[in-house]
Amino acid sequence: MLVTVGRIGRAHGIKGEVGIDVRTDEPDRRFADGATVVTDAKVPRTLTIASSRWHSGKLLVKFADVPDRTAAEQLRNLVVQSEIDADERPQDPEEYYDRDLVGLAVRTTDGADVGEVTDVVHLPSQDLLEIRRTAGNLVLVPMVEELVPEIDIDKRYVVVADRPGLLDPEGAEVVQTESGD
Repeated sequence: MLVTVGRIGRAHGIKGEVGIDVRTDEPDRRFADGATVVTDAKVPRTLTIASSRWHSGKLLVKFADVPDRTAAEQLRNLVVQSEIDADERPQDPEEYYDRDLVGLAVRTTDGADVGEVTDVVHLPSQDLLEIRRTAGNLVLVPMVEELVPEIDIDKRYVVVADRPGLLDPEGAEVVQTESGD
């Protein structure tokens, strides 16, 4: 199964290194020397990692099949994916692959069934669970322990600690503010 692990950024230097916008919690494992990734181009391409290193907080990767800056620039903005066995789990028990979360039933801390996880949205500051409510609408829930206290992959559910307006936008608290006019 292919899992997105990054997006290729700008070329770095003249020897074909590229910056990687990392989309995995295991970059040192997915971008290890000798590992392979597959691009999401119209004609997918398998790239072998010759080396990787961290530089000023950015992951730089040199692919064996990319000899110079010109070739590296051709890869910019391509998403790269790794082949991961369907039974494989992240090394940290508090981490999950998107594929493990999509399709989980969602219930509140009170035990009420409220929907299903349809996607995981990755933002720079945190990840969000996209949940299709039983009413049909979509809501986004920040994937933080206060709001998502329990995930059980084996039993196929996630628990959300509902707050006013979180799962039901109509239930949001409205605070009146004074107009500056």
